Amino acid sequence: MSLLSLPREIRLMRALSKEAKRRGISYDELSATISTEELVLLEGKQPDVRRWGLFPDEEITVAAPESRTVAAVRAGDWRPAAAALAERTDWDRRAAEVEALAEVAAEDNSWLRTWRAQAPGDVNALVVQAQALVRLAWNRRGSARASDTSPEQFAAFRRALIDAHKAAELACDAVPEDPTPWLSLVTMARGLQVGHERFRQWWAGLVARAPAHRAGHDQALQYWCAKWAGSDEQMFGFAEAAAANHPALSSLPLQAAYEASTKNPKVWLDRRIHQQTDALLAWLSGDGATSPYARTDRSIAALVLLETKRYDQAVEQFRHVGRHADAWIWHDDEFPRLKFLLARGEACRRARRP
Repeated sequence: MSLLSLPREIRLMRALSKEAKRRGISYDELSATISTEELVLLEGKQPDVRRWGLFPDEEITVAAPESRTVAAVRAGDWRPAAAALAERTDWDRRAAEVEALAEVAAEDNSWLRTWRAQAPGDVNALVVQAQALVRLAWNRRGSARASDTSPEQFAAFRRALIDAHKAAELACDAVPEDPTPWLSLVTMARGLQVGHERFRQWWAGLVARAPAHRAGHDQALQYWCAKWAGSDEQMFGFAEAAAANHPALSSLPLQAAYEASTKNPKVWLDRRIHQQTDALLAWLSGDGATSPYARTDRSIAALVLLETKRYDQAVEQFRHVGRHADAWIWHDDEFPRLKFLLARGEACRRARRP
């Protein structure tokens, strides 16, 4: 061990010793069982966030709150889902509900097969199936970089996407007014590596039915980013145009900045970021407060406010987020709960005292 690393090692040993005593176990027992998350948090000396009115660390979960329909399908009952999706007036809420059901079906689709068998005329089951196959495809690929993904994973990914494409096309025909199957097409576009012309056709089908479709814009932003089928210029152009036309899409330029920041951290110094953040906060203080994407938008806002040193406002957004660290911006990491806790702790540490 080098002399330079010794002070850090000593600090960590002392912290471990103190924590072992608090838990009533030996130092060796704690060292053998402590998780990576616990170790990082212990070393970082997290502030007591309860002083800022936030939930304690141990109550934070990466799972989303479970809706009544999701709880029912997990128990094998598809009927509440069918009843919920019979309403087609709010496309954003429908998309969020379909995605939640699709995540369950990607793990176990027995209830979905029963639904289709017992109600063969219910087109909503087909809509869910299309999105479930998209979710299954990404599950099979995994979240690793292409260089760390096996040929077998890519093959399974491709097969599931081909099935998803067929199902989405059927759903588009079965429910012509519904943008949700078009969302499935837009989501699978980058996995299928479709060209710009074909993507624009799918995109036109979606926005013709729902011009400010939130989930669709989120997915299109990913298509236009540099790591998939576009460039930083195309991504920012798409995001800023969408936000200018629809306040509900105010988070898109900040999502684009987050995407670009992986290569260029100086993106947070752009003077437009402050204005774009204010636009998102204004949306969240009004109609956006009850949006199905409010917790995601508040999570995006919290992280951007932290990056731009607006710490008190970041704490306020964490207060609204509550105990559920389920937004994608936290899960864009191997340790999503740890990412959330570290960001929240840093915001509190740098904010004014409560």
